[in-house]
Amino acid sequence: MLPAVAVYYFPWEVNSGALQDGESVRTFGSKTNFAHFSRLTQYEPEKSRASLTTQHASKEHHVVINTSFVEPFNPIIGAQYIVLGEIETAQGVDGVRVCARVLNCVDGVNIALLQKVINEQRSFFRERRPDLWSLLQRSRACL
Repeated sequence: MLPAVAVYYFPWEVNSGALQDGESVRTFGSKTNFAHFSRLTQYEPEKSRASLTTQHASKEHHVVINTSFVEPFNPIIGAQYIVLGEIETAQGVDGVRVCARVLNCVDGVNIALLQKVINEQRSFFRERRPDLWSLLQRSRACL
């Protein structure tokens, strides 16, 4: 099942533990002038596994991506990526893993502006769509 329309999670929210196994997520790595960055740091095609790394609030966050549904793809190590998929628990992985249904390179996209828009949408949901806001509120523990 796909996530609700326009509900995005930041990589540091995915690692917060607020999301349940099997829950659908959209996430991306943010890149701004405030030391927030994300990049594809590792890809292991034989294991169908990739890693995204993001720094937020002086802490580095790693999100492991299961790429079995999006292969073959042409990985660009160090590039920005956006992911649509489901949360899954995995043995031998710190935190959670996202089973990617869509994995797109977003180099060239103004990620700082995308992050700002997502925060504006959250404000809108809080004021006018309390049903969606309650869904978002669970994942905001780290913000």
